[in-house]
Amino acid sequence: MKAVVWMEYGPPEGLQLKEVQKPDPKENEVLVKIHATTVTAGDCEMRRLELPLFFSTPMRVFNGLRAPKRITVLGQELAGEIEAVGEGVKSFKPGERVFATTGFNLGGYAEYICLPEGAEDIALAKMPANMTFEEAAAVPFGGLESLHFLRRANIQKGQQLLINGAGGSIGTFGVQLAKHFGAEVTAIDSAGKLEMLRSIGADHVIDYTRQDFTTSGVKYDVIFDVIGKSPFSGSIRSLEESGYFLMANPRISYMLRGLWVSKRSSKKVVSGTAPQRSEDLNYLKELIEAGHLRTVIDRTYQLEQTAEAHRYVETGAKQGNLIIKVSP
Repeated sequence: MKAVVWMEYGPPEGLQLKEVQKPDPKENEVLVKIHATTVTAGDCEMRRLELPLFFSTPMRVFNGLRAPKRITVLGQELAGEIEAVGEGVKSFKPGERVFATTGFNLGGYAEYICLPEGAEDIALAKMPANMTFEEAAAVPFGGLESLHFLRRANIQKGQQLLINGAGGSIGTFGVQLAKHFGAEVTAIDSAGKLEMLRSIGADHVIDYTRQDFTTSGVKYDVIFDVIGKSPFSGSIRSLEESGYFLMANPRISYMLRGLWVSKRSSKKVVSGTAPQRSEDLNYLKELIEAGHLRTVIDRTYQLEQTAEAHRYVETGAKQGNLIIKVSP
């Protein structure tokens, strides 16, 4: 089978299309023929290994000091069709269309992947009936991250919610989920993404190059920082009492300061990563089929263009999601 192999840490040129061995499903696994996957900012950070020190160092020790050895195919979400199942699989059968996260082993940039049924670190579910493979492939990562953080804030109808970095994979689902939960949403990103953000339900939009939300005097019940660039002190000042500051991509210093704020005040700072749960992916599937969520797709590339797709993501211009078509 064809796969884009991660040959070296660093620039996109280290991603090369190669022939690799097609996997066979174990007793508890399904073999998925991948039709579509995505490229996210997180994939680019992993490729470069430009991650927080507490993660990048053990990752390099585990995966190879000079070049990737154990995990050699990137890609953390996908949509495809089940081709075969192991004897112990109960919930899936060949021919079913599914979408999924790939867990720590990644592997989405390939024609086939084996995924275990019922694993704690992998979300696997049947695709929404009203989505294409390309649309469904972009749901698991951004959808699950947004759902996790917004649930932690226990959003109530009529609350004021701000999303910083709203124009990407996580933010576009965050806007739609927050509106579904009843919040009034302010979305922040660059000028070129503001019209798209209005189209998916944002009540107010801010061009971050022209306005600093922390100096406007407006207070919010929830601030959701998707990209890790909101000033910490300014964000805390911009919260209502008992408000939530959600950090999907936090610096270590912000995490430590967040613990202090949460302990010493009525304001709460939440960070970490979202659990990958199939029941949560099924919840998103229900919302999609009910018409409450849709995928925003910027561009679509072929599998052999994956390095080019990484280069585009790194420009910061991506609106919503970028799709890799793996199989026609």
